[in-house]
Amino acid sequence: MTSDEHARLMRANQANWDARTPVHLASRFYGLDQDLDPERWFAAFEWEDLGDLTGRDVLHLQCHLGTETLALARRGARAVGLDFSEASVAAAAGVAARAGVAVEYVQANVYDAVEALGGRRFDVVYTGKGALCYLPDLERWAGVIAQLLRPGGLLYIVEFHPLLNSLGPKPAPGEGPELLLRHDYLGGEGPVHRDATRTYTDGPPVEGATESYEWMHGIGEVLGALTGAGLSARRLRESEELPWPRWPHMKRTPSGWWRLPEPRIPLLYGLLAHR
Repeated sequence: MTSDEHARLMRANQANWDARTPVHLASRFYGLDQDLDPERWFAAFEWEDLGDLTGRDVLHLQCHLGTETLALARRGARAVGLDFSEASVAAAAGVAARAGVAVEYVQANVYDAVEALGGRRFDVVYTGKGALCYLPDLERWAGVIAQLLRPGGLLYIVEFHPLLNSLGPKPAPGEGPELLLRHDYLGGEGPVHRDATRTYTDGPPVEGATESYEWMHGIGEVLGALTGAGLSARRLRESEELPWPRWPHMKRTPSGWWRLPEPRIPLLYGLLAHR
């Protein structure tokens, strides 16, 4: 697939996320009309890996509504959120203003982040939880990360495990407890095309642009792209928990997140790397 084809599919994704934004703002899933608790989207190990963020310049790539960006700012970071969706960036700025938290938001494709941010560099780049699957070229992405980080800076990816992605975004109606592989674990075979009026949240149907495209990326591909760009991996974690019950028979854990009763499989991973 050529770079022009990639750009066309990413424009379709941008339109789709613009259309998703009002649905997500109205959803119980995000709960933005309730007492805002952005830290509920973070596993405890994330804060351990990130360390003290006070006074650090932190960039959150593909931030959508900025829920995690808010939590980073509340931890003392000078936080910047970047997303390609104009609707998402506007919504995120509104959420931050209502919460009384200072966050800067920038609209740009992640591949254009260096230029969009004026060449600024950061102590920490944070990304994940449904972000990498919308990127067709991880080698190019890793090169952007390397340019965004100061020497010694940290990249932290907390992403849905490619095994979870291969099981699909949500169970089909009436589906039992069986785990069914629907997509490749490994990338390289082109994007998964979706055309749906419902997203992973509750809320009204999506109006307008309903098509989207997702690329599969195994952990080996992620690591290979980062090391190829000159970054070094420090720690890799695999977690059996998710911040929402993806299957109806999942059990709530003491952390407030959800796990399968059996079998135990990785659903989330955290990858810490440095430049």
